[in-house]
This record gives sequence, structure tokens and C-alpha cells, in this order.
Amino acid sequence: MSSDVAIRIEGLAKAYRIKHQEQQITLAEQALQRLRHPLHRAPVETFWALSGIDLEVGRGEVLGLIGRNGAGKSTLLKVLSRITPPTKGRVDVYGRVGSLLEVGTGFHPELTGRENVYLNGSILGMSRREITAAFDSIVDFAGVSRFLDTPVKRYSTGMYVRLAFAVAAHLSSEILLVDEVLAVGDAAFQKKSLGMMRDAASSGRTVVFISHQMSAIAALCDRAVVLDRGVFRFSGETEAAIEMYLESIASSPAQVDLSDVHRAGGGEWRAADLRPLKEAFRVDEVKTFEFSAHRFTTEDTGFYPSANIANEAGIVVARCDGRLMGAIVPPTGAIDASFRFSLRTPWLRPGRYFVDLFLENFGLYDHWERACTFEVLPVLPYRHTADDGALGGGSVLADFEFEVVPSEGG
Repeated sequence: MSSDVAIRIEGLAKAYRIKHQEQQITLAEQALQRLRHPLHRAPVETFWALSGIDLEVGRGEVLGLIGRNGAGKSTLLKVLSRITPPTKGRVDVYGRVGSLLEVGTGFHPELTGRENVYLNGSILGMSRREITAAFDSIVDFAGVSRFLDTPVKRYSTGMYVRLAFAVAAHLSSEILLVDEVLAVGDAAFQKKSLGMMRDAASSGRTVVFISHQMSAIAALCDRAVVLDRGVFRFSGETEAAIEMYLESIASSPAQVDLSDVHRAGGGEWRAADLRPLKEAFRVDEVKTFEFSAHRFTTEDTGFYPSANIANEAGIVVARCDGRLMGAIVPPTGAIDASFRFSLRTPWLRPGRYFVDLFLENFGLYDHWERACTFEVLPVLPYRHTADDGALGGGSVLADFEFEVVPSEGG
């Protein structure tokens, strides 16, 4: 084995068995059905989450994993973390692994932040002495010092993920596996996290990083791999990988199949038919969207809808989180729901945009990636025209005004 190799994968494949229930029935009906038809078995499908994966990751390399939800990215990291075994093939990992695969994995909601640092650190393989030595740095990085003795069930999602990431990042591991931790963080947290991963790589640690934010992939990764339904489509320079991924999104329309197994989330609710009221909006126009949803659980529960608006580079320029508005949908007892949401600000620059839709309530029910697209017309809402330099940088346009204030002596 070359000392320059941190991860070697040969012929990796991972299969799951999926049982298909012909219709939704209660537990009592299931028991009665078994008594009447004891030999009947629900049809079973073999789903290959990964197939024919060959990969080498060098020591000290930062590798990006890109692909739609259901492409197999998280499954690959779970195999590397030894959470799930491969069905076929061989995986060799040379070094201690630290991983952050899901927000708050290893956290107990009833325990305080302080207690969960020790619990989560122990799960990740840190000794109590190591955790104590890194404790102040972990808390400072997460920015939750005021709430250390508060049960984490009262934390916001952002606080939760900051603390979980801080513990994993301070693990003295040679290999760091990170799955989409920047999706719920604010700009300051994202900058700090990217800096932490850069420092980890420059110190010789290997980082494998999943993100849907192409700006983060471009800024951090030496190389990137594009996965599509469990198969490698591309492995090479980061810029070329991002271009291929964005082209694949633009060329393939979003699927509306409610039973799509490639959608992330528990599946208690599934969204469908997300559509803009217009195919193209003016810069300063309210952008309105409609969607429907269906309940696939016997529990009488609603959900909070949320949406991310992302530009063609994959940068999220606006987050519309229903929890901030108390917009729980639907009324108690409903099986189907219809909903409308409107984006008033910020002003979006002319171009094409994607909408990611989330349904959640005490857990993620559905994440419909690239659920719809819309255009913003290249007509600026300002009173005067100017050269391109007047627009400056930034992802959005400003609704602003300058006013001359007369001096008292004038």
C-alpha cells in the first residue's frame, strides 16, 4: 500500500431490499391479512444504491462528491465510515476516520449541549481526555457557550449542526467525511467551516465533502466526482465536474413521482407539482409558486414547508422557511394539501433559478431537489442605466435609495 493513499475502493456495490406494500393498511389489518394468507409475502425489490465504484483518494486531498439526491453520495460515506457494509467489492481506509454524516447524529435530545459534546465525541472515537482538551475550542467554534447547559432539543437547527460539526472537526482523525453540513448554516458558519476544512487538508488530513453548494465545492476541493444513481459519471478537475453536474440538472426535468425512492426524507409527506405562476418574472416582481402534497402516514401530522432559491452556480440566494412564519400545513386530519408561497425580496439578478422544496416537522419528510426552475428577465428596475460596473458584485440586487440631505446652513 502506498503511503500516499488514504482511501482505496475497488468494485464497490451496495444493495438494499425494498418491500412494496400494495396499499396502506393499519397494524390490525396487517395481522388479519397474515392470518388469512399466511404464505403471502409482499413483493421485494433489490435497489442498488452504488454499483461498480472504483476510487483512490490521496492523503491530504480534498475530494468533492456531487450529485442529485439519491445518487449514492451519503451511502458511499456510510460505507467509508463502517456504518453499513458493502454488498460487493473492497474498501480500504488507511487512518482514523471522523465523520459528520447527518445533523446531530449521536446527539440525545434530552441531554444538554455540554453532555452531548462528551457523548458525541465518545461515539466518534475520542477519549474523555481528548474531549476535555478540545472542549473550549469546540464550544468557541460552535458559538453556543450561552446554551451549553440547555437540552439540545431546544436548540435551533443551526445551533445543532454547528455543535455537531465542531465535535467532528476537532476529532484528531486522519480522514474527515462531511455530508452537507453547510446547508443549514449561516454565512459566518459556512466561512468558518470551510476554513476549518482547508486547515485540516493543509495539515495532511484527507477530506471527502458532499455539498449541493457548488461555490463551496469550487472553493474547497482539489478534485470532484459526479455520481448519478449509484454510478460514477465523472472524476477529475473540480470545475469540469461542476459544469457537468449543472448541465445534467438543466437538461433533465424534475420528476413528480410521489413514490420516488431517490427523494430524501422519511416519506411521511411527499410534495408534487411545484410550479411558478409565471415562467419568467421581472427583477422587482413578487415571485409566486404553488405546490401540492400527499400524506403517506397514518399519523395525523402536518408539516412546515420551506424552499431554497439557488442560482445556476448552485449558490442559495434566499431561504424561505415556513417555521419562521408559523406556516404549518395542512389543517388537522387532512390527507392532501395545496400551498402557495411568494418571494418578495431580495431582488434576484437576471438569469435562471432553481427551487429546492422541503417538508419537515420533527424531522425531514421530503426534500425535492430542483423541484422547478424559473427565469428572471434581464430588465433592471432602476430609473437610470449605467455600465456593468454599477451593478457590482453580489448574488442579488439591492432595492435602495440615496437622498441628499440639505445642510443646516444651506
